[in-house]
Amino acid sequence: MWAFHSPQIAQSPSHHATHLPRTSAKPPICFVNLNPATASAATPTTTSNNNQLIQSLCKQGNLKQALKLLSHEPEPTQHTYELLILSCTHQNSLPDAQSVHRHLLENGFDQDPFLATKLINMYSFFGSIHDARKVFDKTRRRTIYVYNALFRALTLGGHGEEVLSLYRRMNSLGIPSDRFTYTYVLKACVASDCLISLLKKGKEIHAQILRRGYEAHVHIATTLVDMYARFGCVSYARFVFNEMPVKNVVSWSAMIACYAKNGRPFEALELFREMILENQDLCPNSVTMVSVLQACAALAALEQGRLIHGYILRRGLDDILPVISALVTMYARCGKLELGQQVFDQMDKRDVVSWNSLISSYGVHGFGKKAIQIFEEMIHKGVLPSPISFVSVLGACSHAGLVEEGKILFQSMHKKYGIYPSVEHYACMVDLLGRANRLEEAAKVIQDMRIEPGPKVWGSLLGSCRIHCNVELAERAGMRLFELEPTNAGNYVLLADIYAEAGMWEGVKRVKKLLGARGLQKVPGRSWIEAKRKIYSFVSVDEFNPQIEQLHALLVKLSTEMKEKGYVPQTKVVLYDLDAEEKERIILGHSEKLAVAFGLINTSHGETIRITKNLRLCEDCHSFTKFISKFANKEILVRDVNRFHHFRDGVCSCEDYW
Repeated sequence: MWAFHSPQIAQSPSHHATHLPRTSAKPPICFVNLNPATASAATPTTTSNNNQLIQSLCKQGNLKQALKLLSHEPEPTQHTYELLILSCTHQNSLPDAQSVHRHLLENGFDQDPFLATKLINMYSFFGSIHDARKVFDKTRRRTIYVYNALFRALTLGGHGEEVLSLYRRMNSLGIPSDRFTYTYVLKACVASDCLISLLKKGKEIHAQILRRGYEAHVHIATTLVDMYARFGCVSYARFVFNEMPVKNVVSWSAMIACYAKNGRPFEALELFREMILENQDLCPNSVTMVSVLQACAALAALEQGRLIHGYILRRGLDDILPVISALVTMYARCGKLELGQQVFDQMDKRDVVSWNSLISSYGVHGFGKKAIQIFEEMIHKGVLPSPISFVSVLGACSHAGLVEEGKILFQSMHKKYGIYPSVEHYACMVDLLGRANRLEEAAKVIQDMRIEPGPKVWGSLLGSCRIHCNVELAERAGMRLFELEPTNAGNYVLLADIYAEAGMWEGVKRVKKLLGARGLQKVPGRSWIEAKRKIYSFVSVDEFNPQIEQLHALLVKLSTEMKEKGYVPQTKVVLYDLDAEEKERIILGHSEKLAVAFGLINTSHGETIRITKNLRLCEDCHSFTKFISKFANKEILVRDVNRFHHFRDGVCSCEDYW
């Protein structure tokens, strides 16, 4: 059990403020406390007074009066323009910003690199990347600050590859990078949909950082952790994190998020525990807590999640929307859908993310009609759906077999809400149709796509072919996936599964040979179970667990007794041409069965067994667990990579549709 301390809340690191040298002197400012009436009646006297009045009005938020005075001022200073530019962003007024820019050009400040930096930042704020580029292109004397401003603007706009191209040009001109440059170009590596080709560029920038001695800067090191995390390079991220001489709350949060988002939830919780116990002067922020809740959800670690919820309440983070949305998801993914609904009902305000969390929660539990009802309620409340809303509700339709309802929702995306379907939405539709054994219709959806299908769509089709043993379509999907994702072992295994079920052992051998030739290995099945507030992990062959012999003995005993009650082992899931007895021995060692046996030994009477599996639940484990729930009179909750399975009295909530 974790003992949470209560350190003082640390201040969040402020945004990197770049202090730049100003290129022209300005008279000392004597701020005059003007009200709008006084300002409008003011008669221009001297340049100094007008500049001071304009600056004072900007600081008071009176931009319109400042602009009126600007038209009477023949010699505005650099500081006057700086405050006018800042005031335009504070007032969120692009027309006024463009007016200030025109005035600045007319007064001959167009080649001032300090103001060019401010203008680029201003246009970035308004999302006008085109105007930001124009300012940069017309500035002849480009300092590192001008470059940094454009790097930041382009990175925020998702133009990572353009940043890296400009960065190469800047290096060729001999302009030295500073710590902000490295932060922006590292972020640029993941700004363009995490293209794997940019990982190499990120490593090159890391090498430059090491050569120039910037690795000790906490912001640069933290950005490196985040970059490696986005590419799934967990070991690299951990190395950078371990080498950091100083770590702040953002650094810890980045590493915890790295684990949580890359399938390492156990390590995420362990690192959070280390952060709390060993760094009492650091206080986790909302970003930290979202990642920790995601880790609890991934492990179905209900007791850990409850502890985290209490910690959130004590730290006063329970009014932050992303945290509450993550709480809704955590409870639902730990099998406590009613608690997730309760947290949602108690929210004072809800955004589209909150609604999406609830829709998705009902979806993974198989309550498709309820998910659609919540989706419609969200729209009735005036909250417009986001692309993620449709991923959630279409996924819910898929789990519940609501084909016609899903098709109507898919068609409404563009017609009603102006949202063009993305690869994720098409993948949902292919999955929806494929699960319902409408495979030809699913293939037609792929054929008619207005964008490139990509691995997610073909993966959905291959998964559906696995359910219905459609060899012809599986081969078509598999070949495309081998081209698109040559190193994803899961695709080869799925196709081999289909060949094995069809009794096509030559096909199985061909796929296995291809796996070996490419040096790939099947991802081992792994299951997690929480017992007595501790999390235990099992793989199919686990010689490290002290209870392993006891677990195997119990499984053999249960299997023998259940066979007498009608249990028939589903040995077709074994990808080897072996005799039935050997196949039975193999499937009896599956990780979820080991976790079930561990749960039977280590949970009290009436306590639900909660298990998480990293892969799809196989047919035999599904059948076995149904029998166990009745045979041992035990409620068992298993969440696999697709959905929830709630076993009770010999019946599963998925109704064998998964």
